[in-house]
Amino acid sequence: MEIMRAEGLTKTYLMGEVEVNALRGASFSIEEGEFAVILGPSGSGKSTLLNIMGGMDTPTSGRVITEGEDITGFSEKKLTGYRRSKVGFVFQFYNLMANLTAEENVELATEISKDPMEIAEILKAVGLYERRGHFPSQLSGGEQQRVSIARAIAKNPKVLLCDEPTGALDFSTGISILELLRKVNREMGKTVVVITHNADIALMADRVIRMKSGQIIDNKTNENPVSPDEIKW
Repeated sequence: MEIMRAEGLTKTYLMGEVEVNALRGASFSIEEGEFAVILGPSGSGKSTLLNIMGGMDTPTSGRVITEGEDITGFSEKKLTGYRRSKVGFVFQFYNLMANLTAEENVELATEISKDPMEIAEILKAVGLYERRGHFPSQLSGGEQQRVSIARAIAKNPKVLLCDEPTGALDFSTGISILELLRKVNREMGKTVVVITHNADIALMADRVIRMKSGQIIDNKTNENPVSPDEIKW
């Protein structure tokens, strides 16, 4: 069943007197339960697309349909509700609250959700239950990203949107994060969307959406996704 569809998305920014076309008629669909990778070089429009999918930005034209609703027509109040309950976000640079423990960072997300997951269970699932009382400065980069993922899924969202989640990590730590995202996808049943410039990560995806110069140039299902531990880069 389709969980998200983009129809003819465009996004134009004005930089002084210059128009920058970040998206140029992007259209695609993602099925519920898929692990999807949006792949493209820097400047191809990936982050702009993810921000629109997550309700953090609006397109110049076009629509995003999720679960039968056009979120591009939502009021600000309804968009806030969408971001709080329907989607979780994982970023390259964690964005954790430095003065809160791992557990408290995750708890923040549950406070804005109508149907949150159990904090202890989430911390166990990401392998951080024993480190739950530590502050971000006391955690490694990989552990901080695990807290970020725990925070995102604690809201119990339908879709997890990940912007270069391994970009700030070394190879082995990056693979462990990809394994965790696969676990969230397969065992928790969350639709996971990862944007990356790393073509090797696309090998583990159920769906690969390729971008170039603000356009979708390919959207294919992968019949034989590999395990994250088989990926090399």
